Amino acid sequence: MIGLSKGERLFLVLNQLFFIILMVMMIYPFWYIVMGSLSEPEMTMGGGFFLKPEGFSLSAYKAVLQNVSLLTSFQVTVISTLGGVLIGTFFTATTAYALSRKRLRGQKTFALLVLFTMLFSGGLIPTYLLVKGLGMIDSYWALILPNAMGAWNIFVMLSFFRGIPDELEEAAKIDGAGDLTVFFRIVLPLSNAVIATISLFIAVGYWNDFFSSLLYMTEKNMWQLQMVLNDIISNTSAATEQSGLSIGFQNQVNVFTVRMAAIMVSTIPILIVYPFLQKHFVKGALIGSVKG
Repeated sequence: MIGLSKGERLFLVLNQLFFIILMVMMIYPFWYIVMGSLSEPEMTMGGGFFLKPEGFSLSAYKAVLQNVSLLTSFQVTVISTLGGVLIGTFFTATTAYALSRKRLRGQKTFALLVLFTMLFSGGLIPTYLLVKGLGMIDSYWALILPNAMGAWNIFVMLSFFRGIPDELEEAAKIDGAGDLTVFFRIVLPLSNAVIATISLFIAVGYWNDFFSSLLYMTEKNMWQLQMVLNDIISNTSAATEQSGLSIGFQNQVNVFTVRMAAIMVSTIPILIVYPFLQKHFVKGALIGSVKG
């Protein structure tokens, strides 16, 4: 703080204090869930703040992981997320690349049509009728296709592609490369950062999706993880009884700890994936939002 005025030093102190408070407000709810899930069930009955586990027990995690419906929904969510990321990222990239080329006839019209979907949707009932008419009810396609592409993701990737020099494409065309060769062998290898960013956006969207299960799934074995998690949180006692646990083990857990453990089980996979994409995520989001 050498060379700073008194007002500037006061601003820095208040600014740091503000962000420390903001950080605590963001971290504590997650910490509360972790500590609550690891606490002894009988010691959490009174609620309160959990800065450390009240006792230590993994009984809530055992109850959650032995829930057959949760394990089935985990499989459904993994499949729909992987399929959604592959399909969504591919079609988002191809659409954005086409819109980024100035030689595309009607480029502005197509861009406006994409923007229009960002402001207005087809409606809940028409969308359901379309999915039903295509015979996708109770199938993975109903979980994947309706959410595969988003206007925001297209525009982020579009801005990135516009920042790639046209000279690269022209040089490749001179060497005899076609549009597909240019896209797959030149553009995509240069776009790892924005592809990782969009893939993470899409993956988080699919992982947190429960509305698709609510709309399109009539069979509980096709429910996504978040739908089952909601069922566990809203009706923990019934969910525990249906999980196949013995009466003795059911008495060792309570509603609170099972809810906390269920939330952690659904959150951990994304927390594991994020650090590997963090570097690309920050770079891709910055470049994709600035260039264009």
